[in-house]
Amino acid sequence: MTTTTTNNIPPVEQHDVPSTAGDRLPWAALLALAMAAFITILTEALPAGLLPQMSESLSVSEALVGQLVTIYAVGSLVAAIPLTATTQGWRRRPLLLIAIGGFAIVNTVTAISDNYAITLVARFFAGVFAGLLWALVAGYAARMVPEHLKGRAIAVAMVGTPLALSLGIPAGTFLGAALGWRVTFGLMSVLTVILIFWVIAKVPDFPGQARGKGFALRTVFTLPGIRPVLFVTLAFVLAHNILYTYIAPFLVPAGIAERIDVVLLVFGVTALLGIWIVGVLIDRWLRELVLVSAVLFGLSALLLGIWGQVPAVIYVAVAVWGLAFGGAATLFQTASAKTAGEAADVAQSMIVTAWNMAIAGGGIVGGILLETLGVSAFPWSVLALLVATFAVAWAARSHGFPSSKPGSAASRANDPQNR
Repeated sequence: MTTTTTNNIPPVEQHDVPSTAGDRLPWAALLALAMAAFITILTEALPAGLLPQMSESLSVSEALVGQLVTIYAVGSLVAAIPLTATTQGWRRRPLLLIAIGGFAIVNTVTAISDNYAITLVARFFAGVFAGLLWALVAGYAARMVPEHLKGRAIAVAMVGTPLALSLGIPAGTFLGAALGWRVTFGLMSVLTVILIFWVIAKVPDFPGQARGKGFALRTVFTLPGIRPVLFVTLAFVLAHNILYTYIAPFLVPAGIAERIDVVLLVFGVTALLGIWIVGVLIDRWLRELVLVSAVLFGLSALLLGIWGQVPAVIYVAVAVWGLAFGGAATLFQTASAKTAGEAADVAQSMIVTAWNMAIAGGGIVGGILLETLGVSAFPWSVLALLVATFAVAWAARSHGFPSSKPGSAASRANDPQNR
């Protein structure tokens, strides 16, 4: 078998890919990864929906309970790159099981802890395990399938994210209010234990990088296309988080702050539609999907900037925003994985870091805007970031977000017959 190298990083050898019949995806294995993503997002965001109950139980203010989400993001931010670099040589399934098993431990500790400081430490380590898991998921899914199915496989593995946002968190919040927040975290631990056995039974194992063949961070960071992908990820997700984090005060001038649940439901439903569309089209139209997502999100911001006090316009704009954002994680992780080749896990750790920087930055930048210029500044700040996102993605036509049009240079380079 002959292969060619791309950006000095060789593609995954064909013997790494399990044999499949025709174009069938390994659904059981990919859905296990989706379940891992679902649990990760639930673990991250659930305290935000249970602020009053957790505040009363832990005898701290709601503001301090809110920091349980912040410290989680910090854990992911500081751990993703060094942990991924350190574990490049480890076999993939044991490493995946360590990340998943970590959630069973930290959620159990959270469920039984009566001490805020202990809960805070548990949440930090939850973020650490999340950073490791997110760095694994996209590359793991890509290694299960042949080249022409990689984008679709990553889309299936990432479907747990919009499911958690649109269905899991509302359900967890409802259960927390009905049965107590500790029961909710305990149930997540039970789900995690079930997932461990699922992974053992259905998810194939892959070797890590051979000794001496790991990839230095500097080498991966300087690969053609990696920096545009990182910038697009950072700018797009920062734009999202500025608006999403402060959506409640943004709705006040329109008089629908009490309907925030409906607004977020609209966002979640269209986000699910977005990830379905991306899953169907990504292997042929990744570049175009990234550009369209930036345009749609920018259109949403423009509508909110001009008619942000009209409830009907807000619902339409939020629906378009959800459609644009739903497949974002899949698009950026697929672009990163395809650009980095065998260094995908290291590249994914950089994506995780950029994503969590955007989460933290959204809170900081949005808070400054809220206190200085007010909510009317949100849409225009978001629009500025999306213009930059579109410009960088458009320019990265050779590496990062290559054209998939038949006959293009990038298309010929990615054609297996030319390898």
